[in-house]
Amino acid sequence: MEQSQRTRISLSAHDYTAIYALSDIHGCYHPMVKAEKRIVEDASTLPGRKLLMFLGDYVDRGPHSSDVLSHLCAPPPEGFDRYVLCGNHDDVFLRFLDNPEANRHWLDFGALPTLASYGIDAKELLAQGRSIRELRDLTLKAMPAAHVDLLRSLAGAVTVGPLLFVHAGIRPGIPLADQTDEDLMWIREPFLWDGPQLPLLVIHGHTPDSQPVFGKDRIGIDTAISMGGTLTILKLADGKPTILESSS
Repeated sequence: MEQSQRTRISLSAHDYTAIYALSDIHGCYHPMVKAEKRIVEDASTLPGRKLLMFLGDYVDRGPHSSDVLSHLCAPPPEGFDRYVLCGNHDDVFLRFLDNPEANRHWLDFGALPTLASYGIDAKELLAQGRSIRELRDLTLKAMPAAHVDLLRSLAGAVTVGPLLFVHAGIRPGIPLADQTDEDLMWIREPFLWDGPQLPLLVIHGHTPDSQPVFGKDRIGIDTAISMGGTLTILKLADGKPTILESSS
């Protein structure tokens, strides 16, 4: 199935008293739930609606990808709007489901724990001589349809006033309308060095670091939870970005 361009969403900054962002969950369900509870606790002191942004990479590497997707299929916390972006790992997972022969490389991309979270031992099945298409078919049989629907529906970008939320970044100086999904989900340089080169503050994940990175008109919040790091919560309120908590 050919994938169309992912949705780019524009929201009014005046609709929210605070925005909270998480990125690169990578199958780490329990830290995600802990972080969300901390967000709800913090938001309880604020009036009005709040926005919860997930910036992609829900699957691979960590042990509970299925649980993460189930959580994102459920309604958001009361008083919150939630938008869920697509990361490169989520995109490759979906491409494998649509065309396993052309996307076999997903199996070397942190996929084995994702499959195990659905009760599938990919190494054992392939060692038994099962084809890559049979592995895909077994995966689809094991997955709730809602998980596949979620992967298809993930947005490419969300703009909230002067804030742009994406998974990886953007090509510097190029309007959002001219950015490809590949740009938004995969880019590192020259974005990391040059920043967006547009009148925007870009909030992103994708490139892991030991702590959040406050760069040139960008904030990177992938702090490598699936590789022994932490799960960073970024809070944006009253025009100021702060780190609410890092949850290990």
